[in-house]
Amino acid sequence: MPVNPQAKLVENILDLKSIEQKPTRDGFGLGLVQAADENPNVVGLCADLTESTRMEPFAKKYPQRFIQMGVAEQNLASVASGLSAVGKIPYITSYAMFSPGRNWEQIRTTICYNNQNVKIIGSHAGVSVGPDGATHQAIEDIAITRPIANMQVFAPCDMWEGKKVSYAISKLYGPCYARFTREKTPVFTTEETPFEIGKAQIFWNSNLETGFPSKKLDVAIIVCGPLTHNAILAAADLEKEGIKICVINNPSIKPMDEAVIIQAAKDAGAVVTVEEHQVAGGMGSAVAEVLAKNYPVPMEFIGVQNRFGESGNPNELIEAFGMGVKNIKEAVKKVINRK
Repeated sequence: MPVNPQAKLVENILDLKSIEQKPTRDGFGLGLVQAADENPNVVGLCADLTESTRMEPFAKKYPQRFIQMGVAEQNLASVASGLSAVGKIPYITSYAMFSPGRNWEQIRTTICYNNQNVKIIGSHAGVSVGPDGATHQAIEDIAITRPIANMQVFAPCDMWEGKKVSYAISKLYGPCYARFTREKTPVFTTEETPFEIGKAQIFWNSNLETGFPSKKLDVAIIVCGPLTHNAILAAADLEKEGIKICVINNPSIKPMDEAVIIQAAKDAGAVVTVEEHQVAGGMGSAVAEVLAKNYPVPMEFIGVQNRFGESGNPNELIEAFGMGVKNIKEAVKKVINRK
């Protein structure tokens, strides 16, 4: 199986019946406590969603370093900026639709304009929020945070990577936005899987024997968030049809690993991007910007196609919005035909 051994992924990565499933937001809770254990300047602020966003373990362990702001997202951002100005490292949590959604101007002007060291955690991102419907499904959050100067943007693929992102940004100065999902998704990385800010990881490579880069690839799939697992499942199916693929997990959207992205385009000659977000302005748009400047190739974009979300079962919504394994496989074949 062409899973990159250096990625140290789980052995049962293709078995949906046995693979462990947990929401990425669980990883945030673990990473925040780890950061707080090491640094007494880490503080937490929440907009009345402590349990849902998984800030609750931190609040219980460090009650003197926790502030419950109530349903006041603008204040959430502004107070955090003030705390950063006196040397604290504030983590702020709410649903992504409300932070960075409702308080975008405060994040832009109070936090980013002043380059304050605030970590913005957007929970319940994507259509997989499910029954809560369009009003609570943040599918534009990457697009509104990525253009802001000084902001850094992350989208972990599973619970363990969620922990690593949450911990790593405590050591990274400046405003950060990390998006997390509500629904349980496959845990296919491990505690040993490498993570580094600004780096992408090759999880699947059809030509492992030749190493990476490889001139024998047909397409490169570049993906962020839990849909990374769907991309691996799609790659496994396409491998049986003789299509050579690499799957690149791209959790660091800004800063992005431009070197790996450009090399993948050179080696494969075609790229498919996958994300649980609007295709306009998201991770795929960031990849397209890099490639348009450095090495243009045919591209296809898997994501939400210029529509709002709707209520439904999370897995059914992923399929209905064209982000399932079948859709990824179709996009791969379509882009190969355009080479």
